Amino acid sequence: MKKTFLTIIGILFLGIFSCTDEFTENPRINVEELDTYFLEEENVETAIIGIYDLMQHNYSKDWSSAFLVKLLPGDDSNAAGGNENDQNQLQNIDDYAKVSSSNVSIASVWDLYYRTIALSNLVINNISDSNLGNKDRALAEAKFMRAWCYFELTTMFGDVPLRLTVPEKAEDFGIEKSSRAAIYTQIELDLTAAIADLPGKGQSDSFRATSETAEALMGKVLVFQEKYSDAIPFFKSVIDNPAIDLETNPEDVWSIHKEFGKESLFEMGYISTSARDWGNLAWGGRNESNLHIQLMGPRGDGIFDVTGTGLINGWGFNLPTSKLVKAFEAAGDTKRKAATLMTEAELIAAGGSVDPTAATGGVIWDYEGAIRIKYGTKLEDTSSDGVKELNYGTNYRLFRYAEVLLLAAEAYNKDVQDGMARTELNKVRNRAGLANIDVNLTGDALFEAIVNEKFLELAHEGQRFWDLVRWGKAATELSGTGYSSTNDLYPIPITEIDKNSKLSLTDQNPGY
Repeated sequence: MKKTFLTIIGILFLGIFSCTDEFTENPRINVEELDTYFLEEENVETAIIGIYDLMQHNYSKDWSSAFLVKLLPGDDSNAAGGNENDQNQLQNIDDYAKVSSSNVSIASVWDLYYRTIALSNLVINNISDSNLGNKDRALAEAKFMRAWCYFELTTMFGDVPLRLTVPEKAEDFGIEKSSRAAIYTQIELDLTAAIADLPGKGQSDSFRATSETAEALMGKVLVFQEKYSDAIPFFKSVIDNPAIDLETNPEDVWSIHKEFGKESLFEMGYISTSARDWGNLAWGGRNESNLHIQLMGPRGDGIFDVTGTGLINGWGFNLPTSKLVKAFEAAGDTKRKAATLMTEAELIAAGGSVDPTAATGGVIWDYEGAIRIKYGTKLEDTSSDGVKELNYGTNYRLFRYAEVLLLAAEAYNKDVQDGMARTELNKVRNRAGLANIDVNLTGDALFEAIVNEKFLELAHEGQRFWDLVRWGKAATELSGTGYSSTNDLYPIPITEIDKNSKLSLTDQNPGY
């Protein structure tokens, strides 16, 4: 059963937790009501659920989600949509050259990560010295969520303000950027605490972080710092855990019947029972359904007929690239390909069709011959309550075991343990129906095999671009797309620079 997240109105907005204009309009946080609020275990639990609520919102906020902002710079996805001007801020991310510090989707993601961090800080600062029975678990959970947000922020923005307390008044909001190294140090501290006090998988509500989630994230953070030998024990702990495994088939990973399954380490839950319709849909707000699925479905208007596919029409964003299609075909990877995308020929064979003449100017914008199946507009994932297009309950699998295996393979390879690297890589390949990698493949050649496997396994999950950047492969893989090294980081939102008295335009990331 899905978990319905709670919107924590009373506590969430006691202080504004980012660079938005409301900061100076909210009451101070050091009032008696807040002091007494955290004296009750039930209230602490409510605040923790509020952190998840903010995270859920950030990854599904209509046109400004962390999901799309992380995904679109990669070479596995095109922005697509109705035409080249449809949601310009997303088209600009996809096309690189026009990204600016005023991009509303990038600013929204920054804002919501910092709101999530601030609510985490609020919990940590108010219960650290308490004697509450749920203190250790709550602190571990809040620190994990803070670590997750800072990892996402430093990956996308580089050096960022490191906020560990909630400002009590407007003038306290000013804070300088901290180095990425300092951000990583804090992330590791938070994850060490989280690993110690979070319950294991299956010992709490399925949507909540576990000790294994924190271990896996610690390993990933260390790999991103090229601390490969340090990362291996964390991955090994997860890999040796009998509660965690790959789903049997690639399509099982994305099935509504396998949500919060054995492969899932961190998952954002959504529901199909909130009866959203055109009258009660909260644009830019919390809907509990996953509106993004509708945004990313194959466009209707006579363009894509999806008869026979089990899909329904959407609004046409996030179409697969031909490069991804060719990579699946070159690998002979039919099972995983079928769980990820459908070519035009396959669509027609299923009973559907494609009509470019129905599109603006007779051209389907950013279409390169395939539609998505992963996170697709599957009829079984929605509900007839309300408008079915607005009520997808599809969960986002933000971190899963297959990624851990591929990260472990990378760490072993870089640590000159190629036998172990092949072992972990083969687990992912075998699930996809592919044979073991050549036993003679070692060193750089084995690393390239891991890179390709990750391209196929994690397509349309928002990881590809950030891997290309850290591997130094972006210039080669994205040649001819408009990419430049400026795009390795997003610009710090101009709203942050305007509001933060300790930042100026000289603190902006290079090239913006």
